[in-house]
Amino acid sequence: MADVADAAAGRRPGGLRLRRPALRSEAVLAGGLLLLVCAACLYPLARLIALAFSPGEDGASLGTLSQALASTAVQRALVNSLAVSAGATIIATLSGAILALALGYGRSRGRIAATFLLLSPLLVPSQIMALAWIELSALAWPGSGGSPLYSGWGIAALMGVEAMPLVFLATRAAMKGLPADLVEAARICGARRGRILGRIVLPLLAPGILGGAVLAFAASIGNFGIPALLGIPGRFPVLTTLAYQRLNGFGPAVLPQVAVIALILAVLVLGALGARALLLRRMSVPVEARPGAPAPVLPSATRPLALGVVWAAVTVVAILPMLALVLSSLAPALGVALSRTSATAANYETVLSSAAVRRAILNSAALSLSMAVIAGLVAVPLAYLARLRRNPAAKLTTLGAEIPFAVPGTVVALAFILVFLPPLPIVGVSIYATPAILLLAYVARFLPLVLGPVSAALGRLDPALDDAGRVCGVRLGRRLRGIAAPLAAPAAGAGMVLAALTAFNELTVSSLLWSAGTETVGVMVFAFQYEGNSGEASALSVLSILVVALLAVLFDRLGRRLPGIVPWRD
Repeated sequence: MADVADAAAGRRPGGLRLRRPALRSEAVLAGGLLLLVCAACLYPLARLIALAFSPGEDGASLGTLSQALASTAVQRALVNSLAVSAGATIIATLSGAILALALGYGRSRGRIAATFLLLSPLLVPSQIMALAWIELSALAWPGSGGSPLYSGWGIAALMGVEAMPLVFLATRAAMKGLPADLVEAARICGARRGRILGRIVLPLLAPGILGGAVLAFAASIGNFGIPALLGIPGRFPVLTTLAYQRLNGFGPAVLPQVAVIALILAVLVLGALGARALLLRRMSVPVEARPGAPAPVLPSATRPLALGVVWAAVTVVAILPMLALVLSSLAPALGVALSRTSATAANYETVLSSAAVRRAILNSAALSLSMAVIAGLVAVPLAYLARLRRNPAAKLTTLGAEIPFAVPGTVVALAFILVFLPPLPIVGVSIYATPAILLLAYVARFLPLVLGPVSAALGRLDPALDDAGRVCGVRLGRRLRGIAAPLAAPAAGAGMVLAALTAFNELTVSSLLWSAGTETVGVMVFAFQYEGNSGEASALSVLSILVVALLAVLFDRLGRRLPGIVPWRD
């Protein structure tokens, strides 16, 4: 008891005082991380917002904002963005919820494979998915005047396919918390399965489904790859493509007007996420969930039909577009029919022999891997301070780090252009048009992908282990290396692989920040297709998908040690 009292009073056993520098070192580390996140994440966004509210050219208060909002082009792009995002949300909600119910309650074989393929739109970049569907439509409508995808309906359909996994995951997560005894009790009382589904299952799943629908809307508002490949040729502007075209056409001189577009995007997305949080809080019903598989709702006779629906969706969403992409990469030339004798690997040879493509592959690999390492080095101490030490500054830093991932990538890129285009203070050097600005933007954008799994892993630990180290006088650095880092390593590794997988083919941020010599894979795919070289674009897309597939396998291996980290595994 005396030892316990000594420890509580800040003394070592035996009456010696414990050192106080441990608390100061934690405060210094937390302050440094907060400063880093503010400088790399929050300050650029704050500058962009301030620019949107700046006076106009005539000096009028809020002139920049009023002039941009009065622009016919901005109004048209805003209406188009809302329309296609609403259509995409409807498609994503219906398809995601139905597929989650069919796969979750079907008890079918091959569930992991089907789930992985249904989630592939999250792994395949939007510009590559759009390219795959363009090639598929060319096979479906050969010789037609134009693909129906180059329209608002086509953009909404593809964005709905890309956002479908968000609703699918949200619905499946809600299904895991559904009490099986409610379903069993209704069955014992003689309720039909349709009534059970309509009166018990769907009302309890509604908060998760609607939450996923709001996420789908937010993701669609910030989508750039699909509107860029379909909307720019089809003359259907949305907010993200309008910002890209104005900045590319007029340069930094239009940054104030583009900042208003970024502000509109941020308000729409953050407003949707705020509405989601309010919706989940108001609609959630507290129920006692018991571990185990969800009770079967579908009758045995309909399970083959449910399985058929799932694999039909897998074929349409994942298999056919990728097959069309491969066939396009093997075609000898645009418009030439592909046959066993005409198939050629010339597009792959052209792509791999291009110095720009080789440089883009190396750039993407170096940037994504460097970003993942930096994010891991930041995430572990930040999660340690926030979850185990309950440091207020670290908790605030964690919230601030989430913002660049929540807002559209276009907003992040514009904020970085605004801040890092001029020379940096003190050093007098600008990092604009260098790999450094891409790396910094990637870290700001994808840090939450590493921070989330690490925070979840450390949040499950008993703080007594760290407290014992502190009582014994172990310094902060040694506790981080000996306690936090080994325990967080599997989650950090899985998060780093996921972040690298996402960043390798990234386009939204790169399209506005790249320059000669800093091309990335996503930029080169977009450039090939934009210039009409669809064969080369398809070949490079196939190669990049192979890289993503290898990273996904590594992610799956790492995620087996931590249930819940890999989304396609239960």
